[in-house]
Amino acid sequence: MFDTRKDVQPVLDHADLLGLLARADAARLAALAERLLPALGAIEVVQSRTGLVMLPMRDTVQGTDFHLGEVLVAEAHIRAAGTEGYGMIVGRDLERAMAMAVVDAAASLGQTAEISAFVQHEAQEIAAADTARLREIEATRVSMETF
Repeated sequence: MFDTRKDVQPVLDHADLLGLLARADAARLAALAERLLPALGAIEVVQSRTGLVMLPMRDTVQGTDFHLGEVLVAEAHIRAAGTEGYGMIVGRDLERAMAMAVVDAAASLGQTAEISAFVQHEAQEIAAADTARLREIEATRVSMETF
């Protein structure tokens, strides 16, 4: 996704940033958003709602896309300081989606050292959690012989 070396500031494209923010720890994300709010000034909430979105999946055998079903999401869209911010997370936590939108808006104005540090820390936490989960899954693999 991006370079996580200590001497390099992480550079994310917008989609990667939103993906990381959506998986970030909710309490740390909310705390960061609270600290960034004063720099944004007045905020216009364009949208704050829950809804259903289709969950796309790919059939790995035939290589075709299909919709597995619907997923409940919370979505927030804001305008502030001449820019926009967006957040969407799985579930109904509108506060978390709004925090994500605030951080997105602040990041679009230029990644501050605080946002960069947050992104780097969360990326490492998410990677560690993913690795741990994959190890747990691998531990359940059964090797069977074919007769």
